[in-house]
Amino acid sequence: MSTSAALPAGITAAPLPGPLRARHAEVGIARLPALCQAVADAGGRLRSLWGTDDRDLGRGFTLWLALEDDAGLLVSASPLHAHAPEHPDLAPIFPVAARLQRANFDLTGIRAKGGDGRGWLDHGQWQTFPLRIAGMDRRDRDEPPEYPFVRVTGEGVHEIAVGPVHAGIIEPGHFRFAVVGEKVLRLETRLGYTHKGIERRFIGMTLTEGARLAARISGDSTVAFGWAYAMAAEALTGTEVSTRACALRALLLERERLANHLGDLGALGNDGGFAFGLSQFSRLKEDLLRRNESAFGARYPLDAIVPGGVGRDLDEPARKDLLTDLPLLEREVATLRAIYDDHSGLQDRFVGAGCASPELARRLGLIGLAGRASGVARDERVDGDLQPYRALGVRRAGRDEGDVAARVAVRFEEACESLRLCRSLLENLPPGPATVALAPATGEGFALGSVEGWRGPVLVAIQTGADGRIRRCRPHDPSWQNWPVVEYAAIGNIVADFPLINKSFNLSYSGHDL
Repeated sequence: MSTSAALPAGITAAPLPGPLRARHAEVGIARLPALCQAVADAGGRLRSLWGTDDRDLGRGFTLWLALEDDAGLLVSASPLHAHAPEHPDLAPIFPVAARLQRANFDLTGIRAKGGDGRGWLDHGQWQTFPLRIAGMDRRDRDEPPEYPFVRVTGEGVHEIAVGPVHAGIIEPGHFRFAVVGEKVLRLETRLGYTHKGIERRFIGMTLTEGARLAARISGDSTVAFGWAYAMAAEALTGTEVSTRACALRALLLERERLANHLGDLGALGNDGGFAFGLSQFSRLKEDLLRRNESAFGARYPLDAIVPGGVGRDLDEPARKDLLTDLPLLEREVATLRAIYDDHSGLQDRFVGAGCASPELARRLGLIGLAGRASGVARDERVDGDLQPYRALGVRRAGRDEGDVAARVAVRFEEACESLRLCRSLLENLPPGPATVALAPATGEGFALGSVEGWRGPVLVAIQTGADGRIRRCRPHDPSWQNWPVVEYAAIGNIVADFPLINKSFNLSYSGHDL
């Protein structure tokens, strides 16, 4: 991103509590497009969009946006009418808004005027809007409608429908290909099959209770969601965590990043016809997960991060064991990277496949590791102020080619950097308490948490009511931004390459369908 957006006349922003550079602004709905356009013109992006039903407070509905530019995060709140709440379609400014608006309507009944009116999370079965809290307004519905996929017609064009049930232990999603022969002309995805009602479940919880739910949003990003949630809870209560807790959180996050990159690098090798890569990276990932269990009590430490610090301190024998493992893992990753780079068969499958150009990436708002492989040089560990990352001097990974080979290269670079960070954190682990008591929530409040998870930046927004309990919690996975790019990246490739392309992004279903 190039410059900070100048707020349109009449819009002022006040700082939000917490360690992030975050601001809050009340924005009339008529002014919202101008604000979004100013952020977009400055090279900024939309991080999330959601709605709240505030009729029980004597108001109508509220549309919330989390925007980001070089100045940090800007959260806008726009009041809407109590009856038939609606707002301008923001997708022409931020394409990612299209699906966020569709999901927001399914959950709250807040409609984007002129936007895509198809359901997203609601597959034609819901009789209510789940996040309306001032009475469960009924939806008018008889029979579930057939989903209107966009059709491609022409000589030799036919459709291939894949999913939502797949031939493997993966989550459900539907992929509708329009092809000529084996060449993909268009791909349209449909998700929402794993909706679990998590955002509804948060309502009424205490901040401490909500931490356990946040850690279970997405199993492969439990540390990222746990840290983002804890950051918001601590900001709401004015709780300061110790430097030791910050270091342990970063250690956990880098090990989560490592586990996912190791697993995906093996799967990418396998999808490229190189089963040796799968077996070797699976072995390395298994060793890492076993060491997680011995050091932190769980292979995937769901409750390792809690508001106020970490759920379990790292004792000295475990610290030494983790340090002892690193040199061997560093050597093996370096060896496997050389094998992947020199394997002509793999490179033939990787290079040029599933390309998302830098121009496309910027236009569609691609983020995270996939964005860094397409010239979008943004990493919150580098660009933000979150400790201990600012002191660690994180090296940013990046490529411009935007193909499978670039995403593989970024994964290798980030795996090597995570190993370096883990070594530094373990060698310089500060003393002090691992956890402090979370201060009590004193009433209405709003705060954000954001960390660079392994896919990309994870955002959690928490709003508390007068009783200090959660009124609304909005967790946002970077897969929202990146799923639409997969559809474009598949165009022009053969159908047989789609599993490889899809795995190179490896986006979340569960973290997306909340």
